[in-house]
Amino acid sequence: MVEKPSRYISNLTRDTYALILAGGRGSRLYELTNWRAKPALYFGGKFRIIDFPLSNCVNSGIRRIGVVTQYKSHSLIRHLVRGWGHFKKELGESVEILPASQRFSDNWYEGTADAVFQNIDIIRDEVPKYVMVLSGDHIYRMDYGSLIAKHAESGAKMTVSCMPVPIEEAAGQFGVMSVDENYKIIGFEEKPAHPTPLPNDPTKCLASMGNYVFDTDFLFEQLKKDAEKSGSERDFGKDIIPSIIKDHPVYAFPFTNDGDSQAYWRDVGTLDSFWQANMELVAPVPALNLYDKKWPIWTYQEQLPPAKFVWEEDNRRGTAINSVVSGGCIISGATVRRSICFSNVRVHSYSEVEDSVLLPDVEVMRNCRIRKAIVDRGCVVPEGTVIGHSKADDVARGFRVTDKGVVLVTREMLGLPVGY
Repeated sequence: MVEKPSRYISNLTRDTYALILAGGRGSRLYELTNWRAKPALYFGGKFRIIDFPLSNCVNSGIRRIGVVTQYKSHSLIRHLVRGWGHFKKELGESVEILPASQRFSDNWYEGTADAVFQNIDIIRDEVPKYVMVLSGDHIYRMDYGSLIAKHAESGAKMTVSCMPVPIEEAAGQFGVMSVDENYKIIGFEEKPAHPTPLPNDPTKCLASMGNYVFDTDFLFEQLKKDAEKSGSERDFGKDIIPSIIKDHPVYAFPFTNDGDSQAYWRDVGTLDSFWQANMELVAPVPALNLYDKKWPIWTYQEQLPPAKFVWEEDNRRGTAINSVVSGGCIISGATVRRSICFSNVRVHSYSEVEDSVLLPDVEVMRNCRIRKAIVDRGCVVPEGTVIGHSKADDVARGFRVTDKGVVLVTREMLGLPVGY
């Protein structure tokens, strides 16, 4: 009897252990990650970035998951415990937090490969046939079942998920690979200044998404070799992949939508890209569908009252236009346009907020004008404050302004206690 494809894939996913690397600092986000790891950063009105790879795992049928943490991980761990701590080990499912604990050396995690190596005993105890290593700081929806199935069918020892990216975006940011006609990787450079373009499109290159599938025994073998190699940076992109592509079958897996078109994937590693990815969600039909009941994005959220819009006077009307407004928000006699209000945001009378991202618990007092800004969690914007209308004024107040004109405002910049 021939197994149905869905049954075949479900067997593969059950035999896979996923390890999400969530220890990144996200230094190009500046003050936004001063007190939290990048995967703990808020996104999309109610989520955190880590929720996307975790939801992808659960929706793909992968229920054995480890989350590797390191940099300023308290808010990330708190979120994982509250939102992802309900899995039952006795049912063969778990989301385990794996902080740097010097299990195999006196050092903290020295690179992506070392982060996996230092947890090799934990992975071994799960006895998986495949290990999937995932980046914890990208926004996307992906069925990992197809990736694992392709890995198994191709006879690969390692498979790298990839997608075409514009040359200027990839330069210095992503691992870039060259492949043959069968997508076997024949060259790999980690964050090159001048990426190798695609043969059929000189404006783009084939970039690694930071997601890998390994045969477990092969992964352990390569990690042990790398751990014993002097001069290694203990990194998959810089060390492991370049060292194995010549002598072992390593394939690229193009990430597509419905098998034929490029899918949604965003690296929100800069203030501009973080702002832009959030702004995309206010479109009537956004590129990222957060309303798909067949592929929900799971998260932890407080039990909050519904959003509320109050006052209906000629010059004082609570409105939100082309915006995302989360639970607990009150738009009181103010106007919000093309913006995202996370949970518990308050915007008071006669204020205007445009093209902005207001993170949880932000309060905008009366008569403020805010445009093209990211306002960090817990900020209280004083009455009459103007943000995003004059770069010189914003800089003079101590706000950070990007080259593309996005203004970052944090509690510390407003003279408030710091926090995450």
